[in-house]
Amino acid sequence: MAKLVVEVVDASDLMPKDGQGSASPFVEVDFDQQRQRTQTKSKDLNPQWNQTLIFNITNPADLPNKTIDVLIYNDRNGNGNGNGNGNHHNNFLGRVRISGASLPFSESEAMVQRYPLDKRGLFSHIKGDIALKVYILHGQFAHSDDTHNATTHHETKTREPPFQEIDIKNLDEYKPPGGETKKEQKTMKKDKDERRTFYSVGTDQGGPAPAVPPPEKPDNVEARTNFAKAGPAATVVHMQVPGMRPEFGLVETRPPVAARMGYRSGDKTATTYDLVERMQYLYVNVVKARDLPVMDMTGSLDPYVEVKLGNYKGVTNYLEKNQNPVWNKVFAFSKENLQSNMIEVTVKDKDYIGKDDFVGRVFFDIGEAPLRVPPDSPLAPQWYKLVTKKGEKVTGEIMLAVWMGTQADEAFPEAWHSDAHDISQHSLLSNTRSKVYFSPKLYYLRVHVIEAQDLVPTDKTRPPETFVKVQVGDQALLTLPSKIRNVNPVWDFELMFVVSEPFDELMMITVEERIGPGKDEVLGRLRIWVRDIPQKVDYAKFPDARWFNLLKPAIAEDEIEKKKEAKFSSKIHLRLWFDAGYHVLDESTHFSSDLQPSSKHLRKPNIGILELGILSARNLLPMKSKEGRTTDAYCVAKYGNKWIRTRTLLNTLNPRWNEQYTWEVYDPCTVITIGVFDNWHINGSREDARDQRIGKVRVRLSTLETDRIYTHYYPLLVLQPSGLKKHGELHLALRFTCTAWVNMLAQYGKPLLPKMHYVRPIPPKNIPWLRHQAMQIVAARLSRAEPPLRREIVEYMLDVDYHIWSLRRSKANFHRIMSLLSGISAVFRWSHHVCNWRNPVTTCLVHVLFLILVCYPELILPTVFLYLFVIGLWNYRFRPRQPPHMDSRLSQAENVHPDELDEEFDTFPTSLSRPTDIMRMRYDRLRSVAGRIQAVIGDLATQGERALAILSWRDPRATAIVIIIALIWAVLLYVTPFQVVAVLIGLYLLRHPRFRGKLPSVPVNFFKRLPAKSDMLL
Repeated sequence: MAKLVVEVVDASDLMPKDGQGSASPFVEVDFDQQRQRTQTKSKDLNPQWNQTLIFNITNPADLPNKTIDVLIYNDRNGNGNGNGNGNHHNNFLGRVRISGASLPFSESEAMVQRYPLDKRGLFSHIKGDIALKVYILHGQFAHSDDTHNATTHHETKTREPPFQEIDIKNLDEYKPPGGETKKEQKTMKKDKDERRTFYSVGTDQGGPAPAVPPPEKPDNVEARTNFAKAGPAATVVHMQVPGMRPEFGLVETRPPVAARMGYRSGDKTATTYDLVERMQYLYVNVVKARDLPVMDMTGSLDPYVEVKLGNYKGVTNYLEKNQNPVWNKVFAFSKENLQSNMIEVTVKDKDYIGKDDFVGRVFFDIGEAPLRVPPDSPLAPQWYKLVTKKGEKVTGEIMLAVWMGTQADEAFPEAWHSDAHDISQHSLLSNTRSKVYFSPKLYYLRVHVIEAQDLVPTDKTRPPETFVKVQVGDQALLTLPSKIRNVNPVWDFELMFVVSEPFDELMMITVEERIGPGKDEVLGRLRIWVRDIPQKVDYAKFPDARWFNLLKPAIAEDEIEKKKEAKFSSKIHLRLWFDAGYHVLDESTHFSSDLQPSSKHLRKPNIGILELGILSARNLLPMKSKEGRTTDAYCVAKYGNKWIRTRTLLNTLNPRWNEQYTWEVYDPCTVITIGVFDNWHINGSREDARDQRIGKVRVRLSTLETDRIYTHYYPLLVLQPSGLKKHGELHLALRFTCTAWVNMLAQYGKPLLPKMHYVRPIPPKNIPWLRHQAMQIVAARLSRAEPPLRREIVEYMLDVDYHIWSLRRSKANFHRIMSLLSGISAVFRWSHHVCNWRNPVTTCLVHVLFLILVCYPELILPTVFLYLFVIGLWNYRFRPRQPPHMDSRLSQAENVHPDELDEEFDTFPTSLSRPTDIMRMRYDRLRSVAGRIQAVIGDLATQGERALAILSWRDPRATAIVIIIALIWAVLLYVTPFQVVAVLIGLYLLRHPRFRGKLPSVPVNFFKRLPAKSDMLL
C-alpha cells in the first residue's frame, strides 16, 4: 500500500500565545480523515521536532484531489495532548495546506521546504514558518542509517512522549491511529476556512548543476538576528500552479535586504539600495602623478599605475613621454574576496623591449580606509610620496584616494572591478560596465500626397501611369497609381513613417512613371529636411498643404543650367506634418511598458515609482563550455523609454549583481521586462558575435500590491529548436509605490492609448510595419551607445517576432479561449442540473429566488450587484500572492512536437534548404487546421443566416407561422400581467424531469429547419 510520509522538521519565529512571551507548540497533520500529531515543545518559539508521521493512501488515483492540512497549536497545559482547558481556537499558531497534486514519489526527489504560516481569519495574529518534507512511498522502503537517526531523534526530556515513535523500516505493518473524539472532529470542521495551498516541488531538473559551487552564503538564507532563537532553516517557499512542472515554478525568498528587515540591524547606511543586499567594495581612485623621474636612456617616461591587492591586479593605461600624467581611474575590489590587508599602488615605466621599469610605490592598510556612504561628497584625493622597494623616498608624487564604500557609490558604474581582472584589453572593459540608456523620442510622420501638375512624361504619345515614392532613411513607401492618367495626376493618398529626434534625416520624394513590368522612370524629384516639417498636436486642425517644385532627375552642375531649370518645373501638392498626439508603438500592446504620447505637452504627471532590485541568479547553464569558460552574465531591464544594463560578472554560474534601479510610472497597466544574456564581446571576441539569450521575465505592474516587496526566484525559460530549456533562475526584488492614488484610480477609466488613436485611428494593416520600423530605429540608436546595447538584445526585449506564425502559440490561444468558455459552459451545466432537479434542494431555492424576483422586479439589479460584491469578497481569500511569470504550461511549451518548433524557428520566407516532404507535411497540417477553422466559421454563419431567415420569407410557411404566433403572443402579453407570464415561463423551464421529454423542444426543431445559404455554395 502507498504511504504518505510527512517529516515535521522545525518551525521558527512563532507567535507567543502563553501570555509570557513564549509558546508550547505542537503540530497536527490531517490527511484523508487520518490525524496525527507531534510532541509538544515547551516554551520554544523556534521548536525542532524532527518527527516522521505516516499515513495510508487508500486511493492513489484520487491523490491530486486531496490536501494535507498541517496545523500548529499551543499546548496550554503542556501535557502533550493539546486537550487541556484551552481550546484550539484560542491557541492557534498557524496552518499550512499542501496539495497532493505534485508530491514527489520518492524521498530522493523530496526536499525540505519552508512554508509561511497562514492565518485563520482576517484578524488573526500569526507569523513564522514551518519546515516540512513531504513525499510518497510505494511498498516497503528503508531509510539509510543517517536518515533514520535524523527522523527518530528525541529531545532530552524526562516527559513521556504522548505518541509512539514510528519505525519507518516497517511501513506496511504500521497503522495510523483513528477514532477521533467528537470534540476533535468538530474542531477540525471549524478549521476548514481561509487557507493557502502550497504545491511541493522536487529538486531542480532545469539543467546540470555547476561544477564547483561557490563557498559563499546562499542568497536565500536570511540572517534571523531579530528572532528569539535562530532556527536552522532556509527561507525559501516553493509555489507552483497546479499542473506546471515543479522546476518551472516561482520560488519566494526572504533575502536580508534593508527594506524587508526594517533596518533592525541598526545600520541605516543601506537605505539608498534597500531592495538589494549591501555589498562593500574597497575603492582606489588613481588621479594623477607629478615630477616622476626619467627611467629611459632617451630621457622619456611612459608611466602607468598598477594597483595590486593579493592576487587581483588592476592596471591603468600608459601615457607616452609624460612625467606629469593624469589617469582618473577608479578600481573597486570586492570586500568578500579581499586576500590581503595591504594594498600596493605601484608606478611603472612601460618598456616595449624587456621588463617594465619600477618607478615607485605606495602602501595602504585596508583597515585604515575610511567609510564613505552617499550622499556624502566624494573623498578628496591626496598627494603621497613614492618610495622604492627598500622604502627609500624617490622623486615624484601620486594623487590617490582610498575608501570603503558600497555599490551605491557614484564611482561604482565606471570603476574597474576585481571580478573583471582577467580581461586582456582595456578597450573591452567598457563592455562589462553597468549603464542606463534612453530610447530616442519617436514620432509618426504623415505625408499626404494630393496631386501633381505639369509633369513631363518621356513618351507623350500614351497616357502616363504615375505614382509617388517617398523615402525617409531606410523606410520607403509607394502610393497607388493615379486613376487620372494625364500630366496632372491626382492621388489623394496618405503615407506614414516613423522618425526620431533630432530629425537629421532627409526625405526624398520622387514622381515615377511605370513604363513596363519592373521598369519605372523618374519624372521629378524633391528633397526635404525632416527638421523643417511642422508638428501637429491637436486633432482638429491640419496644417496647410503646399506646392513644391519637382527637380528633373539629372541636374546640371553648371549654375546657369540651374537658373534655366528654375524658370519652369513640375509641381507637386503635399501636406506634411508630425503627429505628436500618438504614442509610437515599438512593442506589442499586450505587454507595453509605455503608453505616453510623443508630445511632452500632452503627457500626464506620474502616479508612482517602480523600484527593481536585481539581486542574483543561480544554476545558470554554462554558455561557453567549448571555450573553456562558464557564463559571463548580465541583465537588461526595460520600462518606458529607460533601459538599464547591469555589469557583466565573468565566468560564474551564480552571479550576484545587487543593483537597484528606479522608474517613474505613468500607467499601472504596463509591463516591465527583464532579460538575462551571456556576454560574447570580451577578451577579443569577434565583432559580429551575438550575445546569447539566457531567459526573460515579464511582470505587469497592475498585478502588484502597492508598497509591498516581492522577492522571488524567477525561472529563466528559453524555447529553442530542441525544446523548452531552463537556463537558471533570476532573483529579483520588486516594489511599486503609488504617489497619487486619485490619479492612479482615474487611469482605470481612461483610454489605454492617447486620444489620437481613437479620434483618427491608424489603419490596422499599417501597425505591424510601423512597429517594426520603430524597433529598427530604437535598435540602431542603442547599438551606437558605449557600451552598445546590441540589436539582438533589443529585438529579444521588444519581442520583434511575436506576430510570426506558430502552431504552438495558436494552440495556446485556443486553450485560452476554451478556458474562458469553460466558465460559460459551467453556468449552462449548472442551469441544466437545476432544471433537471439533480439537486432538489438547490432547485427549490432557485424556485423561491425566481418567484421573489418576479414579484419584486426592483430587486433584480441590486441582487445582481450584491452577488458580484459577495463573489469578489469571497475570491479575495484566494487572490494571487505572487507576481505573474512565464507559464510554460499555458504557452504549450512543455510537450511541443519537434517539427512544430522547427517550423516556429524557420525564417520568413522559409529557407529553400528544407526537404520537400517536410514542407508538404507542414502544408497539409496547416490545411487541416484551417479546415477545422473553416468548418466552425461556416457553422456560425449558418446559425446567423437562420436567424435572419425568420422574417425574410425565404421559407414562406416558416415565416407565416412566426408572424401568426407573434400576433397571438402580442395579444396574450397585452391582456396578461407580466409577472404571470414570467412565472409561467420560469416554472415551465424548471419543471421536473418527469414532465420532460428526451427529444429536442419545438422552438429548437423549428430553428434548425430554417433555411441558410450553405446550400448555395459551390
